[in-house]
Amino acid sequence: MKLKNKPVVYITVAALLIAAEVVLNRFASINTMGLKIGFAFVPPTLAAIMFGPGMSAAVWGLSDLLGAILFPIGPYHPGFTACAALMGVISGFLLNPDFAGKLLTRKKGGPVPPIRNRVRIFPNVAVTVLFNCLILGLTVNTVWVSQLYGSRTWWGWFLYRLGEYAILVPVEMVLIPVLLKLGGTLKKRLRIAEVKRKNDA
Repeated sequence: MKLKNKPVVYITVAALLIAAEVVLNRFASINTMGLKIGFAFVPPTLAAIMFGPGMSAAVWGLSDLLGAILFPIGPYHPGFTACAALMGVISGFLLNPDFAGKLLTRKKGGPVPPIRNRVRIFPNVAVTVLFNCLILGLTVNTVWVSQLYGSRTWWGWFLYRLGEYAILVPVEMVLIPVLLKLGGTLKKRLRIAEVKRKNDA
């Protein structure tokens, strides 16, 4: 969805998604030392599906930073925010139909697939979940956790946090295809609302 001429829509949707992520992350998740289990991935994933990597990175990164400032839970490391923003970039490239059509789902020399076929569970959703959860969330973020808490080695924290991602990976694999449909519907409604606004102007 092109938003160059829709700054108000862009800012409004971004603010709503950031607020939703902060609430889900800080008040509707299991937060203990080194562990975080919940549905905070939903708003930035919707941003990725609807608007692409830039919006998703902004929502994920800003919500992590604002949540840490306004509602701190334990010590903060800027690496968490950097990883969150990178998760948004990965999600945007693989889950947004406009970007996904140019990456994993496009055959060499062939036409771009229809929008409904551009984002698939395999490879798009699977690669997104595995990279974000296992590489960034579990492997990289465990570096920051081990630096902040220090009571275990990196390997000790890795094993400790493995249970978190044993839950999150299947949950995201199940929910993201649902979010793809929801995001597509919301995107269409925004377009309809924008056309109606122009016609009424």
